[in-house]
Amino acid sequence: MRILYNSKLPAYKRPFGTLTPGQTCALRLDVPSSEGATHITVKFTWENGCPAWESELHFARREGAYDIFQGSIACQAPGLYYYYFYVHKRGGGFRLFKYGDDTNMEAGDCWQLSCIPADFVTPDWAKGAVIYQVFPDRFCKAGECDLTGKLRPYTLHKSWDEEVAWQPTADGQVLNNDFYGGNFRGIAQKMDYIASLGATILYLNPISKSFSSHRYDTGDYLTPDPMLGTVEDFTAMCDAAHARGIKVILDGVYSHTGSNSLYFNREGAFGDGGAYRDASSPYKSWYTFYNYPGYYKSWWNFDTLPTVNKLDGAFMDYIIENENSVVATWLRRGADGFRLDVADELPDEFLSRLKKRIRQVKPDALLMGEVWEDASNKIAYNQRRRYFVDGQLDSVMNYPFRTAILNFMRDRDDGRALKQTVMAIVENYPPQVLSCCMNLLGTHDTPRILTALVEDFDGSREAMARRRLSKNQLEVAKERLIMASFLQYMLPGSPSLYYGDEAVMQGHRDPFNRRTYPWGKEDGEMLDHFRCLGKLRKESQALRLGDIRFTEAGDQHLAFTRSYGGETVHIYINRSGDPWEVPAGRLLLGHNIYRACGDAMILSPMGFCITRK
Repeated sequence: MRILYNSKLPAYKRPFGTLTPGQTCALRLDVPSSEGATHITVKFTWENGCPAWESELHFARREGAYDIFQGSIACQAPGLYYYYFYVHKRGGGFRLFKYGDDTNMEAGDCWQLSCIPADFVTPDWAKGAVIYQVFPDRFCKAGECDLTGKLRPYTLHKSWDEEVAWQPTADGQVLNNDFYGGNFRGIAQKMDYIASLGATILYLNPISKSFSSHRYDTGDYLTPDPMLGTVEDFTAMCDAAHARGIKVILDGVYSHTGSNSLYFNREGAFGDGGAYRDASSPYKSWYTFYNYPGYYKSWWNFDTLPTVNKLDGAFMDYIIENENSVVATWLRRGADGFRLDVADELPDEFLSRLKKRIRQVKPDALLMGEVWEDASNKIAYNQRRRYFVDGQLDSVMNYPFRTAILNFMRDRDDGRALKQTVMAIVENYPPQVLSCCMNLLGTHDTPRILTALVEDFDGSREAMARRRLSKNQLEVAKERLIMASFLQYMLPGSPSLYYGDEAVMQGHRDPFNRRTYPWGKEDGEMLDHFRCLGKLRKESQALRLGDIRFTEAGDQHLAFTRSYGGETVHIYINRSGDPWEVPAGRLLLGHNIYRACGDAMILSPMGFCITRK
């Protein structure tokens, strides 16, 4: 007989998940009576493994063959803690660790417990939202822009349907300086389309004046790229979004600038100033020069992306603190928050001050971080990050969910593995963060989800440019995308749709995942599917805000509920090649259901449904 403890079950730990300082948490441990346990010590350690404090569980009663030990704990200060049990017996004892969702004597992991600030709140409008992500140059073009001041050299495609420029220069450089002319007016023109997908947040990749089409090489933080339009165009686009109940968040790129920028100015596009050309430049302290001016610290050794000293006073003032700082300016122009590029590279002090400042300017502004792993215990550059225990980030990009869904759909993992990943995030993240998490399937940094669902390809850029899914692959990919997106929209958090995934765009990694939106050539079935998902999200508080409880997670089947207030919805997913009988209910949305009778429904292969009793 095993000792029983599962931190995800309320019978053993209540309340579930994170705590606040002083909040009491009840613990229970079931020990076989044959062990002869006298009492239990709960040993807490700091994140570095050093002892923090101890609590006791005492014998409460006997249930069958088990002795039940109970007690309570309370954290006194925010922080990330780990704990294990020590089972005392007459004449000795032993340690008890975590082994999956089970327990194991003397070997295994510790359980995690985060204590978060009591005043940590996230914007209500971001909870359970539907996010639509746009790569601005490739979404929609409306009219012409005044290109005076556009950083050169660049090429402008003659046709919206041309292939992206993937060829390197003669000396092997990949410049990413080809443009299609997508702009603010084009996005505003398509705002009804974005709203039709149920989107309540529009997330834009960088929009500041830059050399490249991806614009992560910032040239001027305060000026929109002339290719996109003017400040007035940006504000008009935000007004169009807000009129439809859509918030706008921008990419904040604060770990580096472009070498071709007002601040560094290696290429001389901004005259004689800049840290590279003027040793007395007010921007020189932003950068680290090993041998001035030609040898400097750069982001991942890309010399076109000089790294900034994030805690430099002048940089902090410019980006955050000044009355007309970068973040304050864009919020006043109409933005509602920021997604932070490479948040792992931004120091704790930078994040805390940034969060405080944007809330001063706009009290319900959102701060989201690009984090690829479990953000609750992330270690970056040998430092444990404090995103949640210090209330720094309202949201993060939920790549663990993406990986779990992709592995499940491609039969790399079963439903048990997906459940384990989902519930680990649900347990480790504060609920106010979890409901705001960006649950993505595709982004500008990943292959198109349609492609990723059926193949991996690591060939040359030339081969990627030619590669398309076969007819059979396309049919399989579409069927998988319909199910994968359904699962994405059913899980806690904010599902995110990367522009064009609803139109069945395909492509491998950058730049082939950044082609232009195929207006007029969309896949109607898939488009209708995403509109139904978005509509369902808007109509169901249980999906937007509810908890999650798995009732089945097997090799090929998933079943779980989402509950909030008086609403409970039931979700069933059949990835197998055989029919699956599930309980009947009022059908809200379904796919591949071939008959319903009495108290049961039949899901055919690759079928799914959501019902309400």
